Amino acid sequence: MIQSMTGYGKSIIQLDTKKISLEVKSLNSKNLDINTRFPGVYKEKEIEVRKLIASNLVRGKVDMSFYIESTAVETSTKINKEVVANYISQLESIHQEADILSIAMRLPDVLKTEREEFDVKEWGIIEKGIREAIDNLQEYRLSEGKELRNDFEHRIAILQKKLEEVISLDTDRLDQVRERLKKAIKDLEQTVDENRFEQELIYYLEKLDITEEKVRLTNHLNYFVQELEVNVSNGKKLGFISQEIGREINTIGSKANFAPMQKVVVEMKDELEKIKEQLLNVL
Repeated sequence: MIQSMTGYGKSIIQLDTKKISLEVKSLNSKNLDINTRFPGVYKEKEIEVRKLIASNLVRGKVDMSFYIESTAVETSTKINKEVVANYISQLESIHQEADILSIAMRLPDVLKTEREEFDVKEWGIIEKGIREAIDNLQEYRLSEGKELRNDFEHRIAILQKKLEEVISLDTDRLDQVRERLKKAIKDLEQTVDENRFEQELIYYLEKLDITEEKVRLTNHLNYFVQELEVNVSNGKKLGFISQEIGREINTIGSKANFAPMQKVVVEMKDELEKIKEQLLNVL
């Protein structure tokens, strides 16, 4: 079951005095990289939440944002009346006609914020919202994974078709190589021992033989498709298989010595590069 590393999840929690919005986003990364933004009152739970994210999302660059919007009639920020009165008294002693109150309200320590205490019951509701946001992100990953799987199946099918073209071209390729060598000998106007020539020709053709590469490439392509069927998303394993696919394609290209086959090999390399690009986003 292919999963993308790209995902987005959100949940909104409405409490008595505030609305909390939780957002979790993830992008592709070789490892798990978690970045969280926690308000001060819930800071003590950050490590616990990071562990929760790690156990569920496994890999990727994950950003979690925590937004709080107050819906209470009263605010936790209060005017420090004693400080304001003291400022006004000092300002009046300097100048009687200035807008003393306006000036005083802009001076330090005029406003004081009462620290909010951590509420265990409230956190239980928030934690449930965090799990919901993570679940939504995982659903997004699965949805993206289905698109990736369809693309992989399409491109692997193209590679299999191109491999069939290579196999069909192989006989013509060897015949053409044999004729080129015979023509080269003839152009030299040299008399050669036919038996020796055949031995050398067989040796040369064996060097150009791609039978093993065709078999291994067929197996690698089939293995890739099988791994798309498993229940666990394993982008790294698919990446290793794609490297093996690339190795066989490169070897066929280096041995081809035949323009029509080399053209097909270039097309296969192009398709494989597209697969590798997409694999960077697979969990």
